[in-house]
Amino acid sequence: MRPETRALVLHLGVIAGLAALYPLLPTYHQGNLTRILVLAIYATGYNVLFGYTGLLSLGHAMFFGAGMYGLGLPMQHLGLPALPAFVLGTACAATLAAAVAALALRTAGVAFMIVTLMFSQAAFLTILYFTTWTRGEEGFVLARGARRIAGLDFSTPDVRFWTAFALFATALLLTLWMARSRFGHVLVAIRENEERTRMLGYDVQSHKFRAVVISGAFAGASGAAYGLFFGYVGATFASVQYSIFPLLWVLLGGAGTILGPLVGTAFMFYLINWAQDLTSAYMLVAGVVLVLLTLFARAGIVGEIRKRWLGWLP
Repeated sequence: MRPETRALVLHLGVIAGLAALYPLLPTYHQGNLTRILVLAIYATGYNVLFGYTGLLSLGHAMFFGAGMYGLGLPMQHLGLPALPAFVLGTACAATLAAAVAALALRTAGVAFMIVTLMFSQAAFLTILYFTTWTRGEEGFVLARGARRIAGLDFSTPDVRFWTAFALFATALLLTLWMARSRFGHVLVAIRENEERTRMLGYDVQSHKFRAVVISGAFAGASGAAYGLFFGYVGATFASVQYSIFPLLWVLLGGAGTILGPLVGTAFMFYLINWAQDLTSAYMLVAGVVLVLLTLFARAGIVGEIRKRWLGWLP
């Protein structure tokens, strides 16, 4: 079997496994799986930029927040239906990503990281400034009756999961297709040696710009879905910690791997839950585990599996 076919079969198997796992889980873990899938879309988008293109951003919370507020504000203040609000939220994040990319990509390396962090902080402070509409750190709750699309009520657990599942499966397969495409190969070439890629005649800036926009759109779709599914929109989701989380998820799961974001998100989610049961200093316990994993599995969980046993994994 060709490596491309193996990869497709594996990823379709993972998607089928998630669908089969959900009915077997207790109610609590069913809810957790839904959250993990929504956040894994966010991590998948971040992986496009960091894992495949080699651009380290500390500002992705602004795209997640743009998707969430792009959905939530029109629903709350204008009575916009959920479906067009979801599309609008994703479009807001992609548009913001394009604007940020046009400016931030004039820099490189550490400067790019700092510029994205500054833009993200500006977006966070903007949310706090317009408290009259955004309710600042307190946030606001979306009415249950408004969270419906084509008769589907997103306040019910099963509808939430299967919609999150469909969105994640789409994101996963799109990323797999992109990684195998010419565009994906150029992104990897930029990550490995940007100057050589430019010398070969590729438009490096154009490819990096598109990578930022795609990554921002994924993050925005995740933020919009989170607000729609769980009915809450708040400034916390646009803060610095939500820029650090996707970086940790991708590093833990394996940067530059298709399944790494899902594995890293699930690992981090349950690590923090487990540590909370042990002590109030749960972030200290989680931090120690993360440091050990980073030291002894530098390529991440899926990255180590690829390096040691399954070299054909994308």
